[in-house]
Amino acid sequence: MSKQIYIQQAAIWAKAHGFVDIMANTEGYAKPRGYGRQQDGQWFIPDVTAKQFEQQSYFEVILKTSPIDELLSKLKLLSQLTLLSGGELYLLSPKGHLPFAKSVAIQSRTMANWVILS
Repeated sequence: MSKQIYIQQAAIWAKAHGFVDIMANTEGYAKPRGYGRQQDGQWFIPDVTAKQFEQQSYFEVILKTSPIDELLSKLKLLSQLTLLSGGELYLLSPKGHLPFAKSVAIQSRTMANWVILS
């Protein structure tokens, strides 16, 4: 399956768990704000953003086909953003991709909530 399908599942999961103002980097949703890095000009767009109790949370779908260096940088950035906003970081992954996703989270030293997608 393509990542877009999993991003849609992540947005549906967020809505089902009481999140509002959902933005997703896929068709049918408003696109989340991107964040740039000054040192190399690289841009990151969260897969899904949403609010709960006025706190911004970020949702990232992790697949083993994702480029690891970019993923590590993106997870570090999203982790910092959640600390600033008081929200949570959710990492979503299908079962077959879960060992890879957990190893990436350990490498990036990211504290997050895990959601297993089907």
